[in-house]
Amino acid sequence: MFKRRSLSLGCTALCASLLVSGCANHLSQRSEHEERVERKLLEHTLQIDMGEPKTLELPQRRVRIHEQKTFEVTEFEVTRRYDRYTAYQPWREIYEIPLGAVAVVAGVGANVVNVLAFGQLPDSVTKDWINYGVAGLNPFMNAPSHGRAQQNLAGIDEVQKDKRIENSSLPWNERPVLVKSGTQTHELTTDRNGVLRLSLLDSPFAEQDLSHVTRIYFSVEDDQDKVHANADLPISKLLRGKLLEAHSLIYDDLEDDEVSQWVYRVKRLSELGLEDEASELEQSLIELTRNDPQLQHEFVKSLAKDAGRLVADPGAKH
Repeated sequence: MFKRRSLSLGCTALCASLLVSGCANHLSQRSEHEERVERKLLEHTLQIDMGEPKTLELPQRRVRIHEQKTFEVTEFEVTRRYDRYTAYQPWREIYEIPLGAVAVVAGVGANVVNVLAFGQLPDSVTKDWINYGVAGLNPFMNAPSHGRAQQNLAGIDEVQKDKRIENSSLPWNERPVLVKSGTQTHELTTDRNGVLRLSLLDSPFAEQDLSHVTRIYFSVEDDQDKVHANADLPISKLLRGKLLEAHSLIYDDLEDDEVSQWVYRVKRLSELGLEDEASELEQSLIELTRNDPQLQHEFVKSLAKDAGRLVADPGAKH
């Protein structure tokens, strides 16, 4: 009695398994191919180029900052394989069973003709029609349909094609730089070329007494990779002695001065070796007198006579 019941349960389980597995009509596998590139960061450094000379002799300096990265680059060819099948839908048997019978008959006829034609007919006629017909006649399986096909990922194969080392060097463009002068720390920003334009006679340094500051310190950091770099720039004693006087020559009130005082300021900046600052002040004063051609002409004439600076007179007629 027990053996008979066990045999009955076993047959039921086998039939159920066949029924479930037979519901899906498996199609040919489909493959997808693509290339994948894997980049592994090996080294990341920041470099601050202070330029020459090593000691700051003039109030202006261009500091260049760039970051260097070293990558291990690996290229893979990836193949994804998909199992495809036609999901079972019972209501389709209404039309698939009669169509299957027709397909079987047509397939048998095609095979007969193929024998007479010495095997010249394609497999899509001799075999596929019969396969379609058998699946259509099976009440527990739909006929194969590429239009209704579903798929599951069957496996992924990766083949390494290439492996190399790549280096990159990019400017630290439009990124913050901490600059410490004495007890004060300022946050400045580089331009798009990674250049920090330092001027000790411009804000924020113009408001600070730098006569006792012997070095300026620079610091940059990449928060993402926790990479940082530091550098310092010594200030010459001669330049520190000039800064206070140069600041007065540039920023003291100009409008109440006589033309002779304007000329003296430009001439004195030039004598201090600050030619860039002298030219900037000279152009600022020419622009200031733009609405007073007579005063402007007097200033340009005095520059040539008392300071030996030849400037084209903007008001002169050609």
